[in-house]
Amino acid sequence: MESTENTDLFGRRLTRREALERGGAAALGLTLGGSLLSACDIGGGDGDGGGGEVVLWTEHTQPELGAMRKMITAYNKETDSKAKVVAVTGSETDIAKLTAAVRGGTGPDVYLLDRFTAAQRAEQGILEELTDFMEKDDGVESFKDQYLEFAWAEVEFEGKPYGLPFDTDARGLWHNKDLLKKSGVDPAELDPAKGPPTVDKVREIARKVDKKDGGAYTQVGFIPWTDQGWHYTWGFAFGGDFYDESGCKVTPTDPGVVAGFQFLYDWAKEMGPKQAMAFLSAHAQCTGPQTCNFTTPQESWPFLRGIVGMDVSGDWPINWMRQYGKGIDWGVTYIPVPEEGAESATWAGGWSVVIPKGAKNAEGAWELMKWFAGPEGQRSYSEQTSHLPTVKSLLEDQSLFDKNHQFFRKLLDVAHSRPPLPVGALYWDELTVALEAVALNRKQPQEALEQVAARVQPQLDKFC
Repeated sequence: MESTENTDLFGRRLTRREALERGGAAALGLTLGGSLLSACDIGGGDGDGGGGEVVLWTEHTQPELGAMRKMITAYNKETDSKAKVVAVTGSETDIAKLTAAVRGGTGPDVYLLDRFTAAQRAEQGILEELTDFMEKDDGVESFKDQYLEFAWAEVEFEGKPYGLPFDTDARGLWHNKDLLKKSGVDPAELDPAKGPPTVDKVREIARKVDKKDGGAYTQVGFIPWTDQGWHYTWGFAFGGDFYDESGCKVTPTDPGVVAGFQFLYDWAKEMGPKQAMAFLSAHAQCTGPQTCNFTTPQESWPFLRGIVGMDVSGDWPINWMRQYGKGIDWGVTYIPVPEEGAESATWAGGWSVVIPKGAKNAEGAWELMKWFAGPEGQRSYSEQTSHLPTVKSLLEDQSLFDKNHQFFRKLLDVAHSRPPLPVGALYWDELTVALEAVALNRKQPQEALEQVAARVQPQLDKFC
């Protein structure tokens, strides 16, 4: 993934799929459900470390970026170190800038990598293997035992560690109680004490909140494929599995996954795909069903602006509400279920700190990583941003979680996780292409997901 251009060598504009293949989502100038970032050096200088300096690259924006800056300042004071944070372009699955820098010998010492892609990046030879670093300290097992099992599994490739788990999260159905009341809905219908709402109940509520002016939506009750309404979200919600470990097969055509995509197709058809997209383009800085820019949440997150009744999101917006939504009465409940009595499903993601190949200060990088992803660093990050820690001892510390965050903390105990595959980033991107085609009603779910399998499985077969 060396190119982040929108055109090929002949000036021909790339299709979305071609751009994804060449550089991930950022090849389109977008991130998928995340933030559109500009290259911004926080603290001065470029990616070159050397000497006693340690350079950490991250794709995060504010307010998470600000939290990391405070963490690095604290680390420098405590250890008399010289570490700095550099914000770079990228996304969950796009590391074009990192790849180019590693190959050019100008990469950082530490990189904040979406954890489920670590296996693929390790296989590509972009990451340093960390066994020797761990053995010089207390051994691999001593590090492994500190972290949640699924989070540690995501930083391994062929049984060897390539990173340290950082934060994690869970997802639920956010709802604006004020907007629901104004629309004639009793917010108590979404009280989590009543268990997960059904898809039909959420549809009934959403239609009461929807408002149009001249055929265009001015406010909406729910658009299920935006924000954290990912392919994994609805596949899991409808009981689907995305990977058959025993057969070494990706399973995007699993009946539950197809059912989740069918739900999205039907919802889009009822709303009107063009009308829903027009609302997102106007109010959420989206250029596709799942390509939205939430760089400044107080301006670009429609839920925070009071024009969306319900939204599937994670725990981190708790911090946004503290800063920008103090006047909003809001709540969170379980992700909707297909039928009454079904068990709600959620999933957990998160990031990791890794050492890219060719790091100029690998020893200093390792020392920073242990602190950054250790108890002290993760405590600071959780307190500042409302992300959940992956350090098991911190998850038992009740002082870290207020009432709303405690809800997400409990969800973590039953959360699914994405399969940590050596084609994990490719799988994500192809599922996103399928989701967008379905949400725009351009393809039927079965067809779109069959194409995912056809494109991803041959790449996975190389490792089976």
